[in-house]
Amino acid sequence: MVKWQQYDAPDNLRYHKEHTWVRAEGPLILVGLTDFAQQLAGEISYVDLPEEGDEIVKDRPMGKVETGKWVGKLYAPVTGSVEALNEAVLSDPAAINKEPYARGFLLKVRPSGQDPLAGLLDARAYVAAMQAKKAELKL
Repeated sequence: MVKWQQYDAPDNLRYHKEHTWVRAEGPLILVGLTDFAQQLAGEISYVDLPEEGDEIVKDRPMGKVETGKWVGKLYAPVTGSVEALNEAVLSDPAAINKEPYARGFLLKVRPSGQDPLAGLLDARAYVAAMQAKKAELKL
């Protein structure tokens, strides 16, 4: 686990620069929102995700999260077909805040392409990106 201030970035995940994480689980990839993103967003009250069977494209919006006073886009960390949505997050979006790397994952994707994790960041590189983003936002 890489820690920076109050943010966690598990070593066993890969990260997209727009604050989603991925973890291979057999032939599928779990996708979630990072600890950094959920803490900056505040208590998440609504999640809009693609439907099962939809195609998502790396680096393009795939949904959104909302808090009481903010709406943010979710960017796809990989290209592929949505195989399953996390029903726990749809019924209780705050699960993302409580357990962003476990019960609060967003969806499962069947990736297309030969190396779906290519170009994603490891935990240390993601922490460096968080530091830069926080400095940019002057937080």
